[in-house]
Amino acid sequence: MRIHIATDHAGLEFSTQLQHHLAAQGHDVVDHGPIEFDPLDDYPAFCIRAAEAVVRDQTAGVETLGVVFGGSGNGEQIAANKVRGVRAALVWNLATAELAREHNDANVIAIGARQHTFDEAVSFIDRFIATPFPGEERHARRIAQLAAYETDGTLAPDPRAV
Repeated sequence: MRIHIATDHAGLEFSTQLQHHLAAQGHDVVDHGPIEFDPLDDYPAFCIRAAEAVVRDQTAGVETLGVVFGGSGNGEQIAANKVRGVRAALVWNLATAELAREHNDANVIAIGARQHTFDEAVSFIDRFIATPFPGEERHARRIAQLAAYETDGTLAPDPRAV
């Protein structure tokens, strides 16, 4: 599987270690930066490029996912979610990593590098990658609603409206 990764200065050490870990598992790892430590770097461009690459690969039929991380993971998740077709989930334990795939068919996860040890983060990433989207109707329906809103602003009817 191809894995696109991006970070900011807070996650640069994680990024290097993660690339080695994922490559050792046989994944094709694409690093979207940064390549050197700069405490003033701006994560949005790195994360958006990684998210765009995930969507581009998935559209082309390439099995791919993305991982973005920074100090908290919050900003990185927000940046990734600005890309049409991305469903980025903030992950902080094994359950959220698994549910991101099972319920949301997330194609990108965000992790706070300052919130977890490297081993914890790797366990979340490995679980995310290993968990398939089972395609249950209720989850597929909700994902389709998100995609419709993202595409043209369509919302499902409000059941409270008369």
